[in-house]
Amino acid sequence: MPEQVTRVTARSWRRPLDAGLRDAYLARLGWSAPPRPSVRTLVDLHAAQVRLVPYEVVWIALGETRSIEPLNSLRYLVAGRGGYCYHLNGALAVLLDWLGFDVHLRVGGTQGHADATAPGATGTHMVVEVHGLPTTANPGGRWLADAGLGDGLREPLPLVEGLHAAAPFRFGLRPSPTVPGGWRFDHDPGGAFAGMDFGPGEASIADFAEQHRRLSTAPTSGFVRTVTVARRDGDTIHELRGLAVQRISPGGEDCVYLTTRADYFAALADVFLLPLSDVERPRLSALWNRLREDHERYLLAQVAQ
Repeated sequence: MPEQVTRVTARSWRRPLDAGLRDAYLARLGWSAPPRPSVRTLVDLHAAQVRLVPYEVVWIALGETRSIEPLNSLRYLVAGRGGYCYHLNGALAVLLDWLGFDVHLRVGGTQGHADATAPGATGTHMVVEVHGLPTTANPGGRWLADAGLGDGLREPLPLVEGLHAAAPFRFGLRPSPTVPGGWRFDHDPGGAFAGMDFGPGEASIADFAEQHRRLSTAPTSGFVRTVTVARRDGDTIHELRGLAVQRISPGGEDCVYLTTRADYFAALADVFLLPLSDVERPRLSALWNRLREDHERYLLAQVAQ
């Protein structure tokens, strides 16, 4: 009993089991019954989440305000929406915990390509670690299970220093040079950001509250300025930034611009599995008008250059 009390106290993000919510989310991921915790289950759940649940900030452009309370995040996803790291990884952590995995949250911080130095574990990213699943290649049994990196992981990575092939990209893991005792995730040079550092201590949801507020509301935030959606389907990454749809696969990259409202919302529904069937028509119209105006400004800026 004392061991259980210590575990609950140390992991304040944990939530009491809601079997209905658990089963509804498992159903969205393709499971009809709760699976047993194992490496295979972890890999399959992770791959299903990034394939079926989009990384997206369309909700910001729609004028929605979201909590990062993990149970609310699960409800957003069960309702057919996606989210960004706080929602995707918060929901994943609670689901894995309910299934019996040894789960830990970490405070992370992303480094953009334009950032001269890594900012450290600033709270701009929520990280999930899963422990207690040793394999021959990963005798320590620790895994980075991160469904909130956009064009990042398809499957969890063994938390082992070195390079990890994950077509169409290759990732690196090493001790963090900026966070004592932490880890550094190096993204592929072709990825959307340079890397991410995360600390060794257990995180709470409160650790991310201020950055969530800033990232979802500040005019300078990239999530506010650019309406972004991403989804991984096997070795293929689909990204939608404004009206530009990019596909990255082992065979190469291609990019097309969506020119009509019908094409945009069809892409959201068919490519990114985000039909927005719960959103009223006036808000959809406002979203399309905003995207069209953003694209026109982008074209004018290109001509000016």
